[in-house]
Amino acid sequence: MNLDIFFGCIPALMTPCKADRSPDFDALVRKGKELVAAGMSGVVYCGSMGDWPLLTDAERMEGVERLVKAGVPVIVGTGAVNTASAAAHAAHAQKVGAQGLMVIPRLLSRGQSVAAQRNHFKAILAAAPQLPAVIYNSPYYGYETKADLFFALRADHKNLVGFKEFGGADMRYAAEHMTSQDDVSLMIGVDTTVVHGFVNCAAVGAITGIGNVLPKEILHLCALSRAAAKGDAEARLLAGELSEALNVLSSYDEGPDLVLYYKYLMVLKGDAEYELHFNADDALSPSQRGYAEAQLKLFDAWYAAWTARTGAVQKYAA
Repeated sequence: MNLDIFFGCIPALMTPCKADRSPDFDALVRKGKELVAAGMSGVVYCGSMGDWPLLTDAERMEGVERLVKAGVPVIVGTGAVNTASAAAHAAHAQKVGAQGLMVIPRLLSRGQSVAAQRNHFKAILAAAPQLPAVIYNSPYYGYETKADLFFALRADHKNLVGFKEFGGADMRYAAEHMTSQDDVSLMIGVDTTVVHGFVNCAAVGAITGIGNVLPKEILHLCALSRAAAKGDAEARLLAGELSEALNVLSSYDEGPDLVLYYKYLMVLKGDAEYELHFNADDALSPSQRGYAEAQLKLFDAWYAAWTARTGAVQKYAA
């Protein structure tokens, strides 16, 4: 197994829509190739950012296969209500040549049952034994995987190689009790904790939402954070400044409207194919749009002035 897919900065791709609100896989592939060319290690598809609950299993699989055939390194999301569906996505990912799995807890049905979650995870891991996998903790999934279950699963499934954590205190728990050893990797699961994850928790990679909109800037933040994690005091100060400037834009990754916000910001950056959503009624309010646009303009102006003043881009290249 090649574990490199979990190292670096990895955007969670959103699914663009055609005029009839069907998935635009051509645009999806273009964006995936564009982000990898910009320096991203790979992509995640289809997690919550990809609107997986709104797609059919066949649509999700087509998106994965199209990305793989285009040469884009892909980590496949396995979110599902039904364990059989989750396992089918894992098996398909291995069959078509994806490079990793993001294992998501069982949703809605028996979500708080440890036994049900154990069996759900085992089915996914067993369906793609050749693919390295990370389990993802997020408050939206309603279940937290703790160290005892994680290591019990690892004992039977060697392809479970790491953990993706939403952030904050939970990320520190993961670092303290699961991932601070050579053969277990920690990934950052929310944009607001990139610096904390790399510096304080020894994360090896970050899954990003805002990185779809600002790839250069998020790659820069990750590079600064990795340098800070090695003890570079200047990089730590600069990473803190950049993280603070990104705070509002990054915080959209924490909320239920994250796809609405990031698609809108991508449109503002020139990606018109992200204008529509699968549900026609899904839309930001005029006030939300105005605030997001103002924050993007503010950040763009600040970043240009900041990099000119500090020389951080040249010294700390991604």
